Amino acid sequence: MIRAGVIGATGYAGVELVRLLCMHPEVEITEVVSHSFVGKRISDIYPHFKGILDIECKELNVEELAEQCDVVFVSLPNGASGEAIPALYKAGCYIIDLSADFRFRNPLVYEEWYKMQHPAVRLLSYSVYGLPELHRDEIAKARLVGNPGCYPTATLLGLAPAAKAGIIEKNSIIVDAKSGVSGAGRASSTEYSFCECDEDIKAYKVAQHRHTPEIEQELSLIFDEDVVISFTPHLIPMKRGILSTIYAELKDAVSQQAVEDIYKEFYQGEPFIQLYEGGAVPSTKAVAGSNHCHIGITVDERTQRLVITSVIDNLVKGAAGQAVQNMNIMFGINETAGLTFAGYYL
Repeated sequence: MIRAGVIGATGYAGVELVRLLCMHPEVEITEVVSHSFVGKRISDIYPHFKGILDIECKELNVEELAEQCDVVFVSLPNGASGEAIPALYKAGCYIIDLSADFRFRNPLVYEEWYKMQHPAVRLLSYSVYGLPELHRDEIAKARLVGNPGCYPTATLLGLAPAAKAGIIEKNSIIVDAKSGVSGAGRASSTEYSFCECDEDIKAYKVAQHRHTPEIEQELSLIFDEDVVISFTPHLIPMKRGILSTIYAELKDAVSQQAVEDIYKEFYQGEPFIQLYEGGAVPSTKAVAGSNHCHIGITVDERTQRLVITSVIDNLVKGAAGQAVQNMNIMFGINETAGLTFAGYYL
């Protein structure tokens, strides 16, 4: 059995991770860390764990984690993860970080967008960007993985086949993305309260969202040259889910069937990618609670644009599920282990 620890286990992504690990056939949860709930059983904080996982939350203790865990999932705020991880890495743990601290190859990009000095620059050369569909072989050799952001996951999975095939203009990409409120985390804030969010939709952090450079980094690797995109996120009044609608100009006239064939070939054998045909489009309800990404492709012949719709559950494929998927790859076990369940429709 793989012994797993979760730091930040009582946040939304952390508790989803605990839920998934409880169902994993090859994992035993040995440590849960939560500074806010030290000494309390996680099943008292989240009653759906009663009789399933009743262990106490502890303070962060690197020595104890290194002794009790083979893999440590770190679900802390940006900056805080990078402060905790060096000692865990030195102790020999496998680490999957759900913050942004180890997603970037260039620390200057991180510092520009996150407005803080990178806490562990030395480790960036050892970390791998944890999007399995793009970096599976690198993940398999890594001991430190930067789990991708939720918006970048949906957007990159939607764009990667078209970008790799070279059928779109690299600087024509516009991303209109929408997320449920859980993407903001569990910390209390008036703007994310029920009365503020219900019956409302709004764009936020226009032209300045921190996930922008993450998307640009990975697209630049695919195109092998610098890429700049327009990215606008929106908050919608539902608990979970992301819908990313992506627009890109086509280089040449191409048929709907030809683009669908490109996507089918690119994602052949990928267990968590589901493609829609004939211009059909997915909805967030189709992926809620699952580790799947559903993608619809439409060739707009009138405007010579490719319109891509990509949906994920922001807490699963956009966070905890993808982290488990990365763990499976790192430990050389079945990549789908603990993740084969369907989502829930209601």
